[in-house]
Amino acid sequence: MSQPGDGIDLTTSLGYLLKEASSALRAAMEEVLRPLGMSVTHYSCLELLAQRPGMSNSELARGAFVTRQTMNVLLQNLEREGYVTRPTEARVGKALPAQLTPSGRQSLEQATAAVRSVEIRMLSGMTETEQSDAFRSLKSMIRSLREDGNAGERGNAGERGNAGDDSDTGG
Repeated sequence: MSQPGDGIDLTTSLGYLLKEASSALRAAMEEVLRPLGMSVTHYSCLELLAQRPGMSNSELARGAFVTRQTMNVLLQNLEREGYVTRPTEARVGKALPAQLTPSGRQSLEQATAAVRSVEIRMLSGMTETEQSDAFRSLKSMIRSLREDGNAGERGNAGERGNAGDDSDTGG
């Protein structure tokens, strides 16, 4: 039997609360994206490509918090469905930069509206000041963890940030 002080009190743990918020956000996003035939990872990939065309598989994987293998499967599916294009051969190295197709852009427009509605709902109980404070606090936490906590992982930069839930590869 555990005694008080033996572990983390989940009712007051900010880390646990952040994980719970992340899980609730992901579930809400999956709920609005599912009718569009999309997963959160699918949406993230399209959004990243819209903002930074030509990203490689590795860059997309880091940005979507999944493994390179998961992203590769997703990109193959998106290419087959006509949402992205990639060259058949790499110009330099092994990277095959992906681009959104017009169909991918159209699909992304619908998904962005759906995801925006989730974010609006999530923030609806907060004032603008509270939203700004939360944004700054979260950015500060991320910065602190990346600067202070990754000293031993600097050699694994290609894998850093890929610890997310990569169980979904589809659409």
